[in-house]
Amino acid sequence: MTNFIPIFPLELVVYPGEKLNLHIFEEKYKQLISDCYKDKKPFGIPPVLKNKISETGTLVQITEIVKQYEDGRMDVTTKGAGVYRVLEIIDSIPAKLYSGAIVKHLTNDENSVSEHVQKIIDGTRELHRLLHVNKQFNKPDEELKSYDIAHHAGLSLQEEYELLCLLREDQRIEYLRRHLKKIIPLAAGIENLKKKIQLNGHFKELKGFDFNSGKI
Repeated sequence: MTNFIPIFPLELVVYPGEKLNLHIFEEKYKQLISDCYKDKKPFGIPPVLKNKISETGTLVQITEIVKQYEDGRMDVTTKGAGVYRVLEIIDSIPAKLYSGAIVKHLTNDENSVSEHVQKIIDGTRELHRLLHVNKQFNKPDEELKSYDIAHHAGLSLQEEYELLCLLREDQRIEYLRRHLKKIIPLAAGIENLKKKIQLNGHFKELKGFDFNSGKI
């Protein structure tokens, strides 16, 4: 399906099903949120990468205007609803301050099966342990999908976007598996380096070389 949507470009990636809180303070986006909330229509968040609006983005639905300030600023809650691809950016909309885009809504397979899901969950927890990060998933392990794990896995913004562009669950899980396989050894190396630095200047209990056995 192809249609027009208002867009709110941001330097972040939102995934389908993800809850996102936004503080709205710019006039054009105050107007966008007001229009979408009144008409019960979604808007798009295309990630901004290297100062450019990305081709693939996430359709977002406003769930609540939590607070509206006297000067028009707003605190709103939203939820990712789907993935789209931009066909054309519409910079200027008559009588509107915000921009929009003609988009194609993409079919996203969230049910394709992967045998690596638990490995990804365990690997993410191991990464957190190495980095001394305390973050909890908001679902039981058996309910977790790639989108639930992605923001916890230490991906760069570019990598989060690359994962958004994958439209099969098994492809996204494989992407996370390869990422964790690469980054966990790096994190472990940093942790070992930190321990060496902390030991510097301390009394060390080390075995000397045994000339008889030829071993430490």
